[in-house]
Amino acid sequence: MEQQKLKGQSVLITGADSGIGRGVAISMAKAGAKALINFVHNQDSAEEVVSEIRSLGGEAISFKADVSQETEVQAMFAKHIETFGSIDIVVNNAGLQKDAKFTDMTLDEWNTVIGINLTGQFLCSREAAKLFIKQGVRNGVSRAAGKIICMSSVHEVIPWAGHVNYAASKGGINMFMKSIAQELAPHRIRVIGIGPGAIQTPINKDAWETPEALNKLLTLIPYGRIGQPEDIGNLAVWIASDEADYITGTTIFADGGMTLYPGFTDNG
Repeated sequence: MEQQKLKGQSVLITGADSGIGRGVAISMAKAGAKALINFVHNQDSAEEVVSEIRSLGGEAISFKADVSQETEVQAMFAKHIETFGSIDIVVNNAGLQKDAKFTDMTLDEWNTVIGINLTGQFLCSREAAKLFIKQGVRNGVSRAAGKIICMSSVHEVIPWAGHVNYAASKGGINMFMKSIAQELAPHRIRVIGIGPGAIQTPINKDAWETPEALNKLLTLIPYGRIGQPEDIGNLAVWIASDEADYITGTTIFADGGMTLYPGFTDNG
């Protein structure tokens, strides 16, 4: 086991049954955090993450909840407190895509993506903030009363035709994160965004599954490799640790340079 930067803490991670959420859960468990693994459809995958954490000597449970539904979010937080007694970190990771050309996009496709990607972050962050304020700073555990990590995307700054609902949700996360960071800072609650670039997960399988697709993707990544879930997991651990205690209200991009707009490398 690596140095346990999060020893004695607990984390609730939404959408943690696969992809980036799974990577964050494993990394935080290795760092000593007890974890609630949220899922909405795939219980078997969630239980696999729980089993992996337990095999590492950690503590974890799974919980089914649709983060766009207020009562389900409240039940999830109640279960976390019932199980672990307190809460220190919330990772708003749950997200999805329903892609369509703008003129073909249905209201349901718009509402579903905004509901999970943005409203879900509102509901989970609100419950977290109320608990963090009530709980206060737990001396000897963390210098902050609580940490909220908002999983965003490079598409909070890079427009993405054909994905208007997704890009709008991520742009919304940026200002949501900054606004609540401003409001919650006096309570010693830190709020930080993570903006992943291309990470090798099921959500973007079409972009890396074949050598041709991967090579095309790599033209957008100056660093020359696709990211892995543990790249985001390692960053999340650091952000949640006391080493990052003076950081709040900003997005940290982990994208291999995608936000450097590599199309302009040769002067456009």
